[in-house]
Amino acid sequence: MIQRSSKNATIIEVARRAGVSSATAGRVLGDYGYSSPEVQEKVRAAATALGYRPNRLAKGLITGKTQTIGVVVGDIESPFYASVLRGIGDVARRGGFGVIVTNSDENAELEREAVQLLLEKQVDGLIVSSTFVDEPDHLREAVAARCPVVQFDRIVAGLETDSVVVDNVSVTRSSIAAMIGAGHSRIGILAELGPGQRDDVGSFVANVDLSSADVRYHHPSWQRLLGYLEAHRAAGIEPDLQLVRRVAVYSSEAARKEALDLLTMRNAPSALFTADGVMSTGVLEATSALKLVIPGDVSLLCFDDLDWMQFVAQGITAIAQPAHLIGAAAAELLLKRLAEATLPFEHRVLTAQIVERNSIAVHV
Repeated sequence: MIQRSSKNATIIEVARRAGVSSATAGRVLGDYGYSSPEVQEKVRAAATALGYRPNRLAKGLITGKTQTIGVVVGDIESPFYASVLRGIGDVARRGGFGVIVTNSDENAELEREAVQLLLEKQVDGLIVSSTFVDEPDHLREAVAARCPVVQFDRIVAGLETDSVVVDNVSVTRSSIAAMIGAGHSRIGILAELGPGQRDDVGSFVANVDLSSADVRYHHPSWQRLLGYLEAHRAAGIEPDLQLVRRVAVYSSEAARKEALDLLTMRNAPSALFTADGVMSTGVLEATSALKLVIPGDVSLLCFDDLDWMQFVAQGITAIAQPAHLIGAAAAELLLKRLAEATLPFEHRVLTAQIVERNSIAVHV
């Protein structure tokens, strides 16, 4: 029978009940040092009877490990990040690790503070989707302090760590090619185009070189723009800069305004491509305000398959990222790194899938 009390049982009480020293009880319950099987059984039985709960912080002071992983995401409310976190949590839990999650709000200074907080909590490793692409001193300092880091979704140039990303370029290229194949030669694109590319959009469109080895260091929205451009060029269509909309403020409201401008311009696009879920929400708000029918009036392809997309009339064709798998892979890489620090760094590239619904019409 478990003995309940108004306060947590101490290691001294467990030791006394088991008839061993406090040091022996600490070794058994802290999983360090040697104790005979008989002693281990007595100590664990005493701990169970008293309802003893181990102090992870105290154990960490002895072993140098806290059995915790720190995670920094851009937007904790995003369905994408929510699924990634579920994948991280599932793997971490099986490996005996807890997870501490922090949110950067896509703000560089908040990200620095989040990483510093997690390091102060002495997490064993970090999993980060960074807002930085250049000069991530806080992450370099973490690596220098021998805190393993796994990057996902975005990779910081020059920071050598394990990483997990999606092949944004190829899946976007094939998806846009399918729209062009359906007769659409004027396809608008709405994208955040956040940090990671110093050139303005016009220069980028004119000079982009997919053969460049640093493509993976661009922000994901720039990578999706690359795929968009490649599909056009492969079809012999010169991209119209008026159709490429950089949404300066990352919000559905800002995307709505850009979409309204696109859809009411002279020679408006017959189709739109949104580079993520926030952009997609803004576009749906714009088409609703203009009373446009999808796909009768305008076709639509969205990056990120959100739950509501299957319930919109006709359904929305989307590119689905394996978000849970991204999180699981990131956690697996971190646990692997914690077990063997000298392994070569691993860069995993996962494949996204096109979910066909009925939001792309044949354009004559």
